[in-house]
Amino acid sequence: MKENIKEGDELMASNYIRFDWAMKRLLRNKANFGVLEGFLTTLLNENIVIQKLLESESNQEEEFDKYNRVDILAENSKGELILIEVQNNNEYAYFQRMLFGTSKLVTEYINRGEGYEKVRKVYSVNIVYFSLGNGKDVVYHGKTEFRGIHQGDILELTPFQKQTFKVDAVSQLYPEYYILKVNDFNQIAKSPLEEWIYYLNTGDIPDNATAPGLTEARERLKLDRMTKDELNAYYRHLDNIVILRDNIYTERAEGRMEGRMEGRIEGRMEGQAEGRLEEKKASASKMKSLNIPFDTISQVTGLTIEEIKEL
Repeated sequence: MKENIKEGDELMASNYIRFDWAMKRLLRNKANFGVLEGFLTTLLNENIVIQKLLESESNQEEEFDKYNRVDILAENSKGELILIEVQNNNEYAYFQRMLFGTSKLVTEYINRGEGYEKVRKVYSVNIVYFSLGNGKDVVYHGKTEFRGIHQGDILELTPFQKQTFKVDAVSQLYPEYYILKVNDFNQIAKSPLEEWIYYLNTGDIPDNATAPGLTEARERLKLDRMTKDELNAYYRHLDNIVILRDNIYTERAEGRMEGRMEGRIEGRMEGQAEGRLEEKKASASKMKSLNIPFDTISQVTGLTIEEIKEL
């Protein structure tokens, strides 16, 4: 397996197009939905059929986000919303960003006057190329459950609610979150999901990969299928990602260095101040032993009467 991308390294060469670029340029074409459907089928462990793609944040992104982030909003055959987002560089409030994204979809995709039973199910799929949080796994799944404080039981739906909403658990009514920390994957792929993570991490698709969607990706995401202009644009995209990473790493390194310099200066100043204070206390203690009035000692040393009494 190829090594993971380290800080400052260039993106690894591959025969296949990176997934974020494919999301931006290729996977929005209905003819290529099979790649996305295969990925989501593997991740969610159920057959996913994409009906259409909806308006997503990518169409309103800022200059920085053009290279740092890309997303796709899909609607499946059950009317559920699936937001897939790729984030290249660190964002310390990314957990809150995930919450904001799902909350926004919940409120935007219900018409005024409709009952709450019309609230759409939302999946938030986050492919991150930075260290998000602190954990040992590479794939995390988050969902909402209501657990009893005293009995520890999980609050369930009534039979009527199950029949009406066509779900088995309360958690199925709420947004669900998936986080794929693909840079942390450094082992041989042994399952369909790990085959996908391997591709997301390295940009390569093993010849023996059988995960849903990877066969389509192997056919449709080859670099040699791109025109010269498309290839040039793609390589500029990779260069911009590297530049963004380098800038961020440089800023962090400079910040750490400045912090250390400021710390040393502040430390010396604090040490000098403490030294002068100790000298004043020593002088005040000697004068106090000679029964010199406290007012006089205070005027000479600058210490307060209370400080002199404590010596």
